[in-house]
Amino acid sequence: MGDDKPKESKKIIEKLRNKYRLVVLNDDTFEEKLSLKLSRLNVFLVAVFGAFILITATTFLIAFTGIREYIPGYSSTELKRQARDLAEVTDSLKRYKVYNSKYLANIRNIITGKPPINFADTIQSDSVINASLPKEISAEESALRQNVEEEERFNINSIHNNQSATPISFFTPIKGLITSEFDTRESHFGVDIVAEKNEVVKATQDGIVIFADWSVETGHVLLIQHSNNYISVYKHNASLLKKQGEIVKSGEPIAIIGNSGELSTGPHLHFELWFDGNPVDPKNYIAF
Repeated sequence: MGDDKPKESKKIIEKLRNKYRLVVLNDDTFEEKLSLKLSRLNVFLVAVFGAFILITATTFLIAFTGIREYIPGYSSTELKRQARDLAEVTDSLKRYKVYNSKYLANIRNIITGKPPINFADTIQSDSVINASLPKEISAEESALRQNVEEEERFNINSIHNNQSATPISFFTPIKGLITSEFDTRESHFGVDIVAEKNEVVKATQDGIVIFADWSVETGHVLLIQHSNNYISVYKHNASLLKKQGEIVKSGEPIAIIGNSGELSTGPHLHFELWFDGNPVDPKNYIAF
């Protein structure tokens, strides 16, 4: 039995190596047109090599040409570009959502008299600051900046009261006596103005009313969004003459002075002015 296996193996090898003649004849004249000597082993090797070449060529065509986009289930370059653009838009929307959430929370703080939110901590502000910074500053540019800073140090127009607000003209909301000054240490982010009963409160600048409602602590409250990121706040009114969403002009009547809200001890207007989410002293901008 042990000798039969080697014999069978030799027979198989001999069969693979046996030569065969492939002849192509003219059917009418029986003239020999083509003659090839083949073996089973040669045919097998040629078939394997041909299959390898075909698979390799197909792979290169799919990987490095646009043909792959016509294969069902394979994502196209256009779809990938759209997906990337969509991801960038989604990321931007997330940043603006965080910023808007803090903006709305800051408005609630303005209404209730709570400390403001530092907008420098928002994702959007960080991204804007990082995007605006140059990667490298040359020595010449650094020297030029230093010279400009030295010149601007003693320029009166470059000095601001802890704010970089763009100066605009403000209308006096109400004429009267200031009984309580602006003081952030006491969480008093505006000024209290005492005036005659039923005196009309006027808009300090053109803008749109973003809040006009009742608050338990501050009574009838009205907020106006102005240009250049300013917001003016009017608290403790007896009644409001404008509704949320209305557009107002500078000097237009918006409320009646009053004594509404738990934090009020007498008829007066509590007036606040905010810039870029931070309270500023109204007396630096308006003559009461």
